[in-house]
Amino acid sequence: MLISRPRKKHKVKHLEPASILFVGFLGLILLGTGLLMIPAATSDRHHLSFIDALFEATSAVCVTGLAVVDTGTTFTLFGQLILLVLIQIGGWGFMTIGILMFIVLGKKIGLQQRLILKESLNAFSLQGVIALVQRVVLIT
Repeated sequence: MLISRPRKKHKVKHLEPASILFVGFLGLILLGTGLLMIPAATSDRHHLSFIDALFEATSAVCVTGLAVVDTGTTFTLFGQLILLVLIQIGGWGFMTIGILMFIVLGKKIGLQQRLILKESLNAFSLQGVIALVQRVVLIT
């Protein structure tokens, strides 16, 4: 006779919206850093160090416009496209892009996503944040 044990319920820790934004931006910056360091991203005579790639990726995501190397001569078209995507994601905000994907795929946008979006857009209330994302995308 088999006796079944009750399953343990795994508790998922929910991060605060500000923490999720921080982790998201950090992940995006680190991903951009890694992509800028691959040989296909730079021209033959240039090699980008970790600190230079980190600075370039951070500057692109934070849309500061600072650069430690000449973008036109250091980066190949692939590297320039990486920078362009990082700038676009940083400008829109990665949460805006995430919500846009939800809208395109027809998925429901839950309370947690709305709270994070509210924090990301620095909105005063949850009301109208999805419409705001739609307007941002339409205008840009």
